[in-house]
Amino acid sequence: MDATMVRLAEAVGLGQEVVGGKAAALAKLAAGGFAVPAGFIITGSAHDDPALDDQVLAEAERLGGTRFAVRSSAAAEDLPDASYAGLYDTVLDVAAERLGAAVRECFAGAGSSRVAAYRQHRGGDAPAMAVLVQVMIDAVAAGVAFTAHPVTGDRNQILVTATHGPGEALVSGRAAGEEWVSADGRATLTRRGPTRVLSGRQARAVVRLAGRAAALFGRPQDVEWAIDRDGHLWMLQSRPMTALPPPATWRAPGPGLWMRNFRLGEWLPEPVTPLFATWLLPLIEAGYLDGMQATVGVRVPFRWELVNGWYYNAAPIPSPALLARVLRHGRRTATILFHALVQAGRNPVAADRAVLTTLDQQWREQELPRYRQLVAAATAEIPTADPHRLVELVDQLGRQAGIALWYLAIVGGSAWKMEACLTRFTRRHLAAVLTDHDGGSQSLLRGLPGATPTFDPHAVHSADWYHPTAAELPAPADGASTGDDRQAGLAPLRRAAEHACVAALAGQPRRLARFAALLRVTQRYTVIREQQARTFTLAWPALRDCALRLGRHLLDTGAITDVDDVFFRTRAELGTALAGSPVEVTTRRRARWQQQQRLPAPLSLGRPPRLIGDVIARTVARARPAGFVAEAGGEVIVGHPASAGQAAGPVRIITDPHDFATFGDGDVLVAKATAPAWTPLFARAAAVVTDGGTLAAHASLIAREYGIPAVVGTGTATTSLRTGQRVTVNGTNGTVTVE
Repeated sequence: MDATMVRLAEAVGLGQEVVGGKAAALAKLAAGGFAVPAGFIITGSAHDDPALDDQVLAEAERLGGTRFAVRSSAAAEDLPDASYAGLYDTVLDVAAERLGAAVRECFAGAGSSRVAAYRQHRGGDAPAMAVLVQVMIDAVAAGVAFTAHPVTGDRNQILVTATHGPGEALVSGRAAGEEWVSADGRATLTRRGPTRVLSGRQARAVVRLAGRAAALFGRPQDVEWAIDRDGHLWMLQSRPMTALPPPATWRAPGPGLWMRNFRLGEWLPEPVTPLFATWLLPLIEAGYLDGMQATVGVRVPFRWELVNGWYYNAAPIPSPALLARVLRHGRRTATILFHALVQAGRNPVAADRAVLTTLDQQWREQELPRYRQLVAAATAEIPTADPHRLVELVDQLGRQAGIALWYLAIVGGSAWKMEACLTRFTRRHLAAVLTDHDGGSQSLLRGLPGATPTFDPHAVHSADWYHPTAAELPAPADGASTGDDRQAGLAPLRRAAEHACVAALAGQPRRLARFAALLRVTQRYTVIREQQARTFTLAWPALRDCALRLGRHLLDTGAITDVDDVFFRTRAELGTALAGSPVEVTTRRRARWQQQQRLPAPLSLGRPPRLIGDVIARTVARARPAGFVAEAGGEVIVGHPASAGQAAGPVRIITDPHDFATFGDGDVLVAKATAPAWTPLFARAAAVVTDGGTLAAHASLIAREYGIPAVVGTGTATTSLRTGQRVTVNGTNGTVTVE
């Protein structure tokens, strides 16, 4: 054999600088007992050899195959700190007589502009080049396995993706494929394709193969594999994982149950930016306590922390000290808290009469006008305000927004408790009239005057002011559904349900009176909740304007290089920069935030206090039909039953408002969470499914107002489903079934 060709089985020890990174790794794998397709390597000096075609053909005949895979193998490829992935050429399914041309094509690829650009970015000379020829595997399934989770950095997980046939579409990113996650040797199917690719046994075999490769090389590996028609599993490539993030841990930041969907968490569907975390978020939380102090006479802080950038919130843990603190403030404080927190879910009429009506009047007659006036004055002043005045305006607006959040929590937040009470009543006394199939008690809360969804300029995608408000987003496409037809039909259905209930209770005057009072107060607070949710973010256009103007000031002074960089400064850094002092800010802060966006943040951390338990879980259980058993599996996703009914359609995963234009009539909206800026999509959606959210979340409320099914709090919908899949959404049971 010519000295410029080396059989793969004999290449161990020649060094990466001779045979290239890909071939050196495969040679080591073959020597280690892995099933590697037979092949040979042409080194960098061979492509000028005039006898190359004959030599390659002769060596290919020795291998005994009929079709071949020809891949580049550069000395600088597949390094721990530089993968060069996808930059060099690969030619698959090559007939023996075309091997010489394919080898020359791969050698020529070393001089491509994309390789030169990558090399220039990293620095260094052109790497030595070799080409690897292997027998082509007739794959019925193929894919990639990562021996550490590429998003979370978890070294204890192995992520396997698989597709039918050769895996090139998967490797290149053109296809998503089936996905399995393994921990401790077990493999769980976490994402399906149109048809099943791997059995559990095959998935576990791939996991073992990848784990052995990581053990051989002593570091996390990115493994390509294939299964042939005889069921044999082959190792096609193994390279070090590059840019692997540090492991993300999800530990409760304190005792008790910490929830991502509670209070302000409903408005934060992703990790927060540094300026929000260190400035606007503390302002809102302080204003919340100011509102509590003014109305209740006591400040009882709700515990909140950021975990990997995500906002988590936990209610105060009941204790003798906390109880004594509340009682020290007098009977009025205890009365308000009792009726708002407890009685609203037991006797809504009494809670309304004793406390909530007064609080609602305070909001409407005092705090809401004050909020509107403050926003209007700030909006007029901002264009001429200097940086220090802009800071003062943010402080004022942020505090007032916190007060608005308090009223939304204490007044509007009573609605879901009242609805639970109404549900208990109708199931006990009106089950034959309001069936779960027809929406149960929810049919009495749809199409209410004053609750009609609107699209306000101040509506937000996220309370984090980094994100644009509705006024900054593209208007809905011409000809898109408005939801008016859906809305028009809800009020008559509600009135018909009301009449049916009254008729069924006609012979029971005391029960009828109780029902009428309960229905009246629950409907009222359903409207109040929607109206308060709309007005919470009145200040956001002005807040964003202040932040962006501060960013432009820092840009003009050279403190930052892009206006949006202001959101990746902390409040302290902003103050230092405004004072004229240079501030060193790592360029990786935005990259870290983007990495945190991809983390699968759990909906809850920790455990609830023993005497209280998980209030939300109990509420969800009561909202489901009697006898329902939540059995999640590969075909079914279980969440919270947020809006009753059933509908089917194709999945459309929406990440943020920039994706709105891709959403079509009849699509099933699947998102991490939704906020008021998403309202136009509900008019076109067949159903709504979210990772986060509760029965009181935006998705729940607006879906009910449009009469479409919704399932929230699934935790994994955006990762378990894929755009284009057909699903059936059952908002009564809280399930999403893949068809």
